[in-house]
Amino acid sequence: MNRILIVEDDKNLNNGIKLALGKEYYCMQAFTLHSARDILKEQNFDLLLLDVNFPDGDGVEFLTEFRKTNNTPVILLTANKMEMDIVTGLESGANDYITKPFSLMVLRARVGVQLRGERLSDEKVRCGDFYFDFEKMEFMNGSHIIELSKTEQKLLRCLLRNKGKNVCRSQLIDEVWQGDTEFVDEHALTVAVNRLRTKLGDNQSDPQYIKTIYGIGYSWVKL
Repeated sequence: MNRILIVEDDKNLNNGIKLALGKEYYCMQAFTLHSARDILKEQNFDLLLLDVNFPDGDGVEFLTEFRKTNNTPVILLTANKMEMDIVTGLESGANDYITKPFSLMVLRARVGVQLRGERLSDEKVRCGDFYFDFEKMEFMNGSHIIELSKTEQKLLRCLLRNKGKNVCRSQLIDEVWQGDTEFVDEHALTVAVNRLRTKLGDNQSDPQYIKTIYGIGYSWVKL
């Protein structure tokens, strides 16, 4: 399930967007730029919906800062309809923009366009001798077939989608055990990671693919 961070200080609009998108996507909310920064330090997302005007700062400046380290798609939500405001937003790294007020149907369509490439691009992954086809559920190491459980497939996919980044344990638990997280403890994640490492042929004492980031979570480091 794709993850969306909604950064919007209007609580009614923020809640409305989450309600409109929540059945199809995992949505997290931030009502200030400060809280958005804190969330982004701990978690990764597939899309940001970003308002432009905040009491604690400017959304376009936030976007410029964000773009220095992150290529995640961003859709600006703006009440500014002047051409120069739109151009400034796009030149600062926005992938798209929607002017307020907007239809939630239009928003869903725009979100779908931005995430469609991500969904298609992560269906098939080549990484060294590995070949992973998540659509057909075929996983290979050279000519050797790797049998992965559904849990291990979800875990691998989340790590690959965020390759080179540190993925916190809570995010992995949310994505792997969607909707059942209240029944899952962190030990279950540790066990799943160790099983995945074993099946990939990763050295448990000195892993080359799935690194443990102590105090945070895990990272797929073999690019």
